[in-house]
Amino acid sequence: MKILRLSLLLALSLNTAGCGTFIAHSMVRSPNRYPTWLAPQAPVSLAFNPRLLTNFAALYLQVGPPPATLCYRIVEPANYHLKISSTNWLSHHRKDYFFTFKATVPGPTNAWTAAPRGTVLLLHGYGLAQFSMLPWALQLGEDGWRCVLVDLRGHGRSTGKRIYFGLVETNDLSQLLDALARNQELAAPVDVLGESYGAALALRWKTVEPRLQSVVAIAPYASLSNSVLNITREYAGWFPQAIIRSGLGKLPSVLRVSAGELDTITVMKRQPVQALFIAGSEDKIAPPKDVKELYELASPGSRLIIVPGATHEALTYYFSYLVPVILPWLDQAK
Repeated sequence: MKILRLSLLLALSLNTAGCGTFIAHSMVRSPNRYPTWLAPQAPVSLAFNPRLLTNFAALYLQVGPPPATLCYRIVEPANYHLKISSTNWLSHHRKDYFFTFKATVPGPTNAWTAAPRGTVLLLHGYGLAQFSMLPWALQLGEDGWRCVLVDLRGHGRSTGKRIYFGLVETNDLSQLLDALARNQELAAPVDVLGESYGAALALRWKTVEPRLQSVVAIAPYASLSNSVLNITREYAGWFPQAIIRSGLGKLPSVLRVSAGELDTITVMKRQPVQALFIAGSEDKIAPPKDVKELYELASPGSRLIIVPGATHEALTYYFSYLVPVILPWLDQAK
């Protein structure tokens, strides 16, 4: 999640700590409705030709309630010849990363093009969009999976005035499955791979969607409040914690739920699911201990992998470490 833009907005808009309700309303405002100049400088940069994404047709689906339009793309199995290179360096005591992805699109057909192994939905993090999960779509496509890239409600090219931290988004995604099934594009088994906000959403979705077979959760947050505070400390340590806590305290009433319902740990306690949990050893947003807490609540057969040296933002792109783990996990779940 990239909540620094929210912190910057609040810093510009507020000069007192007594506006918790305003802050809470800002927290649920859709990220794609914030001015782009408020976005923080990303510690992770992805470099690839825009044609890698636009080669796949943008499709749209009306979902709700509340009404919104989801933008999604289908990446069919093919030989995309994906090549990945990366570098990292220290900048102001922070590790920055640069990942380069090269691929062939459209890709030549492979053994699974006509009969995919199954379908994998790819869920991005807060403030991001489909492009951030495209490398995984190409990687899984090479391995025979039909992949669905989706801009979550209020992100990218999808609409919606506010986000609901999974309370509404799971229904959006189930309606997307309905549409794929109607169009005969939902090859079984159906799996989901999410990162950060998308990982927490994937775990929550599994508890209410019986069509989901397998879950891969990369750096899911256990407590929404803790993750927001961690982000503030990491990216805007100068911003008063009291202001953020005030907004977090009002957030449940704005969304009309109890406070615990916003936390992934509450969902897992109520209905454990089996999943592959992946954490980064240097993740300060969703630290390994938080991910381990979710893993310990999960159903038997779950796995926990901790990737050495990986930060929250970079963990998703540790392909050399993750591919040998994720591909067998998806294969065994068939």
